[in-house]
This record gives sequence, structure tokens and C-alpha cells, in this order.
Amino acid sequence: MKIAAIRATPVNIPLEAPYLWSYGSLAGFSKTIVEVETSDGLVGLGEGPSPANAATILNGFAPRLIGQDAFDIAACERLCLPSWRGVYTDVDFAGIRAFGAVEMALWDLRGKAAGRPLHDLFGGRVRDAVAFTDYFSFREEKDGVGGESDPQAVLDYCLRQKERFGTTMFEGKLSTADPAPSIRTLELLRDGLGEDAILRIDSNKAYSLATATRIARAIEPLGIRAWEDPVATFEDMAKLRRHTAIPFSVHTPDLRRAVALGVPDAFCTDVNVHGGIGRALKFIAACEQMGLDFWCYSGDSGIASSVYLHLAAAHDHIREPSQSLFHMQPFDVIEEGPLRPRGNLVPVPTSPGIGVTLSQDKLAFCHRHFVEHGPFDKFHDPDRPGVFRRLPLS
Repeated sequence: MKIAAIRATPVNIPLEAPYLWSYGSLAGFSKTIVEVETSDGLVGLGEGPSPANAATILNGFAPRLIGQDAFDIAACERLCLPSWRGVYTDVDFAGIRAFGAVEMALWDLRGKAAGRPLHDLFGGRVRDAVAFTDYFSFREEKDGVGGESDPQAVLDYCLRQKERFGTTMFEGKLSTADPAPSIRTLELLRDGLGEDAILRIDSNKAYSLATATRIARAIEPLGIRAWEDPVATFEDMAKLRRHTAIPFSVHTPDLRRAVALGVPDAFCTDVNVHGGIGRALKFIAACEQMGLDFWCYSGDSGIASSVYLHLAAAHDHIREPSQSLFHMQPFDVIEEGPLRPRGNLVPVPTSPGIGVTLSQDKLAFCHRHFVEHGPFDKFHDPDRPGVFRRLPLS
């Protein structure tokens, strides 16, 4: 199969209401949706983490890839990226992630050509459904949705999610400048949801080592399943480990430092940060060998999210629930989306390739939102618009 055409469309995936995190307020995610079409009419789907990926793919990669063998992913990578080891190299990091979107589409083509779902190409399915956490945070109000501005309101939201969807696995932000409201939220959640509920938290590097140490002492009795990025560096995390047994997770995929320092306990990544599905598979295998947990990212469309379903379905080692913002995402680009966990679980697609269908109408809507409103600003500070926050917050 030869690559005949490549399309890359920047889109916005709005959230139902903006949530607050360490850098400010986030109203949605801006992505690039990739379509790789072959000479015999098959179309593979991919997703990039940034709308800027579209220009890189269309102007840089497409002229090199048209006419190439769609099955030869290694050759395609050699045409698009210089030699690189891991992600901390002289190679443009954005270029690595952009290629990951194309590579995802090439894997989708492999599965469609073979008539097999991705998890079969990864070695077979060990589970039929994959667990995800439901997200919570303090949120701004939008069109009558959101507005959870105090700990009791966050608890009420989580209790509604439990009643409506059977959710018993939750992950949320602990990233307020004053940690007290966040700590109080966790106390209410533990009491209100019960001892069996999973509670994970994400601080997005909001705190200094001293503040994180004080927070750890307050929340350790609450049975926190994992604490993501409590501090800025692995080195500070190693120092924090002396004061708490709470497991740590990170987005930074630096396995060498993790093994050397003894922290974190888990990685949470998308596939693009590794340069694509193939390298993500190797990273997951290395995590298993080193005894470190792995789960998948949140904030993507149904294309990348379904790739996570296949990864988790094919790996016994992915034992912990992956992240999701699914119930906060009213829009998607696939016919089957947005995905909606029930009882914490999402069924694994069984159709060939990634197993989802791109909706041209939904794609057009999300692209139009991007054109009319521009990309979402991940770093918008509602308290000081136009000024970027500096971490640590405290």
C-alpha cells in the first residue's frame, strides 16, 4: 500500500465548563486530526496533541511520505525525523509528537488492511473493557454547567457521577495556591464516597517541596492511590518520598531517572510523546521490566483515546485505571464519541484498526470552532488575564 494523500485538520475539543489547574483555567483542548489515505482507498486516522502539528505534517512530512509504503513505519520515520534517543535530544520535540500522529494513522491502516483490531496487532486482548477514572476539579460556570467553587460542590458533583454512571474511580486537581480547600475536598470525597473508592490527585507541579511535604502529611491518611507531579522535579520527588508512602506518577517519560532515583512509581503518557505507538509499546514493556506502573493520558478525542483502549486491552501490566475527562467532553470527532464510561469501564473496540469512524460533520464543527475562536489557551489565568503564572504556587 502506497501513501496517496495526507490530511491534517486543526480542531478544538471544548469542555462543558472550564476547570482550574495550577496554570490557570482550561476550557478545552486543541488538537490535529490526521487522515492518511492509501492508493487503494483505505484511510488511517491519527491525532496530534497540538494544532501546530498540522503545519508540520502538511508542509514537512507529507511531501516526503507521499508514494511511500504505508506499512514501512521505520522508513517513514527516517524520512521525517533525525536519529533520536528518547525525547531529550536535539530533535525538535514538536516534530516527534507530530510524527506520532502520522504513525498512529499508519498503525490504523495496518489493522484495517489485516482486518484486525489494534490490540490483536499488539499481541492479543487480555481484557474486554478498560477502567478509567472520572475527573473532578474546581470549575468555572458555563451555560449553567460547572461552577463547583468549593469542596462541598465538588463532592456533590462526584456523588452525581457515582449515581448516574456508577463511577467509583476518581482523579482530580490538587493545585490551589492555598492547599487548604483542596485538602478539604479530598477529606469530603473520602468520607462521602467511602473507603473503597479510588482517589488519585494531580498537582501539575504546583508546589514547592516544603508545601508538598505539609500536604502529604495531611492527605496520607485518606488513602490516596497516586499523586501526580506534586513537585517540579524527580529529585524533589525523591526527597518528598522520605515523608510519605503515597505513590507518585508523572507525565515526563524519563525512565532512566526514575530507576536511578526510585521515583516516580508510575508514568501517565500519550503515545505522541514517545513518537508514536511503536515506541510507546517499547516504553510500556520497559516499565513492566522495571516494575513501574503505566496508564494513559486524558483530554484527547476519541481517536487517541481508543488507541489507549487497545494498549490497555493488550497489556496485563496496565493494571491501574487510565485518566479520562470523558464525562466533561460534550464533543468529539468520531461517530462513536464522546466515549462514556459506565461502572468505570469503556468497552474495547473490536473493528479493524483503531476501530472508530471519523465523522466529517463533527470534524467540521470542531475545525470551525478552532477557526472562529483560535486554539484554547491552556495557561489562561482568570485572576490575571494576559499574565502567565509562575510555579510553585506555594
